[in-house]
Amino acid sequence: MKKKLTEDKIVDIVVYFLLTIIGIITVYPFYYTIICSLNDGMDLMKGGVYLFPRKFTLANYQLFLSDADWTHAFSVSAAKTIIGTLLCVAFTSMFSYALSRKNLMFKNVYRFLVVFTMYFSGGLIPYYILLKELHLLNTFFVYIIPGMINGFFVMTGINFFSSIPESILESARMDGASELRVLSKIVLPVSKPFLATLALFSAVGQWNSWLDSAYYVRDNNLRTLSYKMMTTINQTLATTANTDAAGQMSQANTATTFTVQATAMVVSMLPIMCVYPFLQKYFVQGMMIGAVKE
Repeated sequence: MKKKLTEDKIVDIVVYFLLTIIGIITVYPFYYTIICSLNDGMDLMKGGVYLFPRKFTLANYQLFLSDADWTHAFSVSAAKTIIGTLLCVAFTSMFSYALSRKNLMFKNVYRFLVVFTMYFSGGLIPYYILLKELHLLNTFFVYIIPGMINGFFVMTGINFFSSIPESILESARMDGASELRVLSKIVLPVSKPFLATLALFSAVGQWNSWLDSAYYVRDNNLRTLSYKMMTTINQTLATTANTDAAGQMSQANTATTFTVQATAMVVSMLPIMCVYPFLQKYFVQGMMIGAVKE
């Protein structure tokens, strides 16, 4: 018995040690980005900054906030994320609820079409032509409309709504409630885990997406923060397209391209990091209920 307890302790120690190492490897790049954004750029070029800022400064954030291109890109990403997430949650929940009803005609056909789109697509060029025919190219709606319905979210929602007892819904219908009232007053209030999970996935996808900005938008006023970061990271001081920002950096003599990039990455992480703690309690529950059907 004692030998077994000793073996269990050894296993626990090894597991905790490995998890600690994995945790450090995962978290340290984020932490290093933060300390770089808080360190003097010229001082950082000397090297040796690993755990704490050696020469603390907020000049990088001041430069970031004073650059109209960065702040405008941030506002576009924020609007894209908020509007896109709200519409995705609204349309996906309604569509999923409809497909989860047993009395819906041709529901198997609709489900097949949803699943089919998860595995097969027309490709980038046909998709580009479709957006062009719909007059969505180079408009803000190209960020919103294509993401309103997602096959994975729909199938997860179908499984979730199917787990709600039909007797509860039938009782509401017998009392004279319409399907819309049943959905808004009964189904959605008990679906917070699924809705929170859906909102989190949709928000992260909208916030981090940059391919749509790169492929389908030419107007610089519609560029997102992710796209702005991608282009800035691929530039150097000698080839930067933003000459005004480059001039400000050389005049300030404290910020560098790398520290401004680090600052932009920290700012881009903050919204999701602030929202996640409020949705965390629903996250695991929503995924489990949506994936397991009794």
